[in-house]
Amino acid sequence: MGAPNIILMVADDLGWMDLGCYGSTFYETPCLDQMARDGVRFTQAYAAAPVCSPSRASLLTGQYPARVGVTHYLGATTERGRLIGAPYVDHLPLEETTIAAALQQSGYQTWHVGKWHLGDRRYYPDAHGFMENVGGCDWGHPHQGYFSPYGIETLADGPEGEYLTDRLTDEAIGLIKRRRMSGDHRPFFLYLAHYAVHTPIEAPADLVDKYRRKAKQLGLDQLPALEPGEAFPTEQKQGQRVMRRLVQSDVHYAAMVENLDANLGRLLGALEHEEEADNTIVIFTSDNGGLATAEGSPTCNRPLSEGKGWMYDGGLREPLLVKWPGVTVPGTTCDQPVTSPDFYPTLLAMAELPLRPEQHRDGQSFVPALYGQSVERGPIFWHFPHYGNQGGTPASAIRLGDFKLIEFYEDGRLELYNLHHDIGEETNLVTQLPALAQALQGRLAAWRLEMNALSPTRNARWQGPPKETGGNRSMT
Repeated sequence: MGAPNIILMVADDLGWMDLGCYGSTFYETPCLDQMARDGVRFTQAYAAAPVCSPSRASLLTGQYPARVGVTHYLGATTERGRLIGAPYVDHLPLEETTIAAALQQSGYQTWHVGKWHLGDRRYYPDAHGFMENVGGCDWGHPHQGYFSPYGIETLADGPEGEYLTDRLTDEAIGLIKRRRMSGDHRPFFLYLAHYAVHTPIEAPADLVDKYRRKAKQLGLDQLPALEPGEAFPTEQKQGQRVMRRLVQSDVHYAAMVENLDANLGRLLGALEHEEEADNTIVIFTSDNGGLATAEGSPTCNRPLSEGKGWMYDGGLREPLLVKWPGVTVPGTTCDQPVTSPDFYPTLLAMAELPLRPEQHRDGQSFVPALYGQSVERGPIFWHFPHYGNQGGTPASAIRLGDFKLIEFYEDGRLELYNLHHDIGEETNLVTQLPALAQALQGRLAAWRLEMNALSPTRNARWQGPPKETGGNRSMT
């Protein structure tokens, strides 16, 4: 049959609890739930950062964001709180050989559809191994909204009112169809990076009405949705407070999620129609946790703590589904931790291509896990020397086995959690397990040195409330 086609679909800001197969009882995701039944569902998959650009750079290069230098979302201004955020590289360096470039060099057609957000025109997908770029630019979200006209320079506007997620799926399906019609039967790699479900939270009116009725039927419209929290820890948001969502009940967000799900179903249907389904690996994931504490706080990640922009698992843990016909055992659940740099060597292994350890230095193939084999791995690391827009403060973290240590830069505070027993990161074990905390902190410090990781600096002019910092979140 030849080398497999590969589709990597990455949602934007979709949280771990936003799919039915992960436990959502409000959002409806029948197509993704079916994909979980047909393949492997990972329960401990992680993004390499709690915001988008670093995770995307990590996925494409097989390296941690700290090594690449892209540690913040591109376009972020220097944020100031008790600390001043570290500088970061504002593009995906051309010196990196992305997974798209590696696959193209090995005979794959490579297509990018959707969000890019990894630099200006000099660093667009076509400069990083993609033969086609539809909709990818330096934008991190659709500035003019999800309904045409979009104003995206690499995507012609559609009819007025056309919905962006539908349009991008149409473009992806069109590429698959044109491949057959052209007679070019080389395998393809489709990186479908939807803008959904990033703000602005907009969705087709019929779906919004559906969820408005559903929320009323379930009594969700009568429940308190948001809880005010501590003051934001930055000068830019002084006077504002963190607003935590307590329950999944935002009808517009729910409609966006269902539309995203339906479009995955349309894509899978097109593979069947083109007789490519049996030779196509489909992977679905997200770039960071759900938006739960700011900017409208449209979703809730409970039982995970916090969300996008935070170093707790609500900001880092992602849905990950893999359907590999003839390989994955339907209905399998995998509890082994994986992270963004792992995708690069995994895709090479799936394509039966030589690994490139000099490139994907921080990744480890999780193909054995798809066969049900145990994968021995060392620690997973994170470094986010910035203030997120959502209330989180600069921090680094390490996970080894069931234990996760977070080191906060504002005050040097350490938090240690056993994620197996405490998925919500509520019980800090630092005083109970001081030797373990010290050992993990030492490994984290050594890793930062290896990465040449940049750190935030003190802000001598900070006048904010000394006891109200984004890192000291209240568990609710």
